[in-house]
Parts: sequence; structure tokens; C-alpha cells
Amino acid sequence: METRKNLPRAVLSRIYYIDRQIASGKFPNVHDLAKGYEVGTATIYRDIEYMRDMLNAPIEYSAKDRGWYYKEKSFRLPARFASADDMLALSMAKSLISLYKNTPLYESARRLLDDITAPLSSDEAADVQQAAWYENRIIVPPVASAEVQTEIWEIIVDAMKENRVLTFEYKGVWDKDYKTRLVRPFQLLFDTGVWYVSGYSEERSEIRFFSLSRIKNVTLTNERFSLPKDFDYCKTHTSSFFGVFAGQKKLQFRIAFYDESALWVQERLWAEDQKIEKTDDGVVIRFSSTQYAKVLEWVLSRGCTAQPFKPDILVTDWQHQIKEMRKLAKT
Repeated sequence: METRKNLPRAVLSRIYYIDRQIASGKFPNVHDLAKGYEVGTATIYRDIEYMRDMLNAPIEYSAKDRGWYYKEKSFRLPARFASADDMLALSMAKSLISLYKNTPLYESARRLLDDITAPLSSDEAADVQQAAWYENRIIVPPVASAEVQTEIWEIIVDAMKENRVLTFEYKGVWDKDYKTRLVRPFQLLFDTGVWYVSGYSEERSEIRFFSLSRIKNVTLTNERFSLPKDFDYCKTHTSSFFGVFAGQKKLQFRIAFYDESALWVQERLWAEDQKIEKTDDGVVIRFSSTQYAKVLEWVLSRGCTAQPFKPDILVTDWQHQIKEMRKLAKT
């Protein structure tokens, strides 16, 4: 069997996807595989030909079942098909996907990575075990996350695939009880342990974000919609990097950071247009953002080592929060 050195890197994951689907015994046809991976049928035909002719995969077509299968039922593409560096990166990815452990993505992603990195022989097992030195050395600590029900996830994904309107019950941050919503789902967004669906809310006549953990009784309606030209969150709200929530108005910020926060703020890119100036007692960062509420939260999180100067509304809200905290401190 050939190694991966003659195969373009971009094809690797697709080859393993085809391998996994054929090995499942479901007799996938070319159209199933093309739809599942969102590529053309010609691409799948080329991949299968490569697997059969260059990798000696025992792929056969069943006219009875109208799909592909492995003549040798136990056949799987071995781990040695990938380069050592790729295998290391894929294995390390198992640690990264732990961030999604409470979502339906986790099991599918874990199974896929297990399939790709699974050895077929004792020699390969020894090699993998030897290469797994990083498992207790490269760690992704768990974060607080909100669990997502598989049924809700799957219905929302189906709605996005087919551009169909959703109806569900939702409890907002300031709501005392659940309220019925009618939403055109545009995108799923992940932010610090929580999944949100971004879409046009019929009740509010604007794009809103809904936490999947606060959705219940979701239903897929028969009403369809067309995606607007500006539906993509990444094209409208990525000038600053404070999470999902953003407003419509872009503000200019000027904030000072002192002591340990001065080094901390310099280590990261917070906005595309940020500029950081060193001062005698710390640094001052300037940037623009539509994510006002998140910037306020960001400043407050640094306690006495952060001080806002611009815009005025940020200074006013920051001072108000300090006053309220003083009241709590006296009780």
C-alpha cells in the first residue's frame, strides 16, 4: 500500500470519510458520498479510483444494493497511510474536540478521529503508543459549557440545509417564562462553551441569537426562506474578537491596562485595527468594535487593572458597575 506522500493534503480527510462510509456496510453510492461531503460526483469517482488502484482498497460495487462495499469486510485504511506529522496533529485534535463534549458534534468527531488514527497491526499499535507521548503533556482544560440536546441540534441543522423556518419555545435572559419564536435559521455559532443559532426573528423583525440550551419544543415548519446577501456573521461582525454578540453601531475604544493586565492584553489580537501604546504605568489599547456589551464585560473582568477612557458611555457604565459593587461590598 502506498503512503500518503503522493496524495494532496486536502484530499486526506475526504479519503478517510469515504473509507468510513463504505466500511459502515450501508452501501453508499457516489451521490450519497458526494452529498455527504459536499463535493461533486466526479471528485468521488476519482477518490474511489485512487483508493482502489493506488491504495489496494478492495472496493466493489453491488448492483443489488446499489452502492459500494469492501470485498474484505475487515478492511480499513491504516494509520500508516498518513504521514507521522499528520497523525500527530490528528491525534492531538482529539484533545481539542473535548471542548465540544456536551454537543452532538463530539461523538461524531471523536469516532472519525478514532477511525483515522486506529492501527491495524500490533506493530502499528506499538508505534502509535510510542507516539502518544503528548497525551499527558499537551492538555486542553475543560471549560464551562451548556449541554445541547441531539434532537434540537439535528432539527436546526436540517432547517439550515433546507432553508426552512423553525418554531420553538425560548426563554431569554430577561424572560420569566418561555415564549414562542418563529425564526429563519442562518448559522450555528459557538462561543465559550455555548452554541447559538443566528437567524431572522419574525417577532423582532431582525437578526437575533438564540442559545440552544434555552430552546425547547422545536419544530421544522414547511415554510421556506431565501438567505439574504448579508446573512454571514463572519462578514459583518469580525472586526473585533469578543465572542458572538455584536450590535449595529461601531464605537471607538480607548482603554488603559496596568500591572499584570498590561502584559496580558499585549499577547492577543482583540481587533483588526487595534493599536497598543506603552505608557509609564502600563499600556493603552485603541480599537473599534460593534461588540459594546462584551467590551464592557472584558474591562470589568480585569478589576482594578483596567480603566476605560473612551467612549463616554463605556466610562459611565463602568463607573455605575463599580458603584453597585461597592454597595454589595458593604452588605
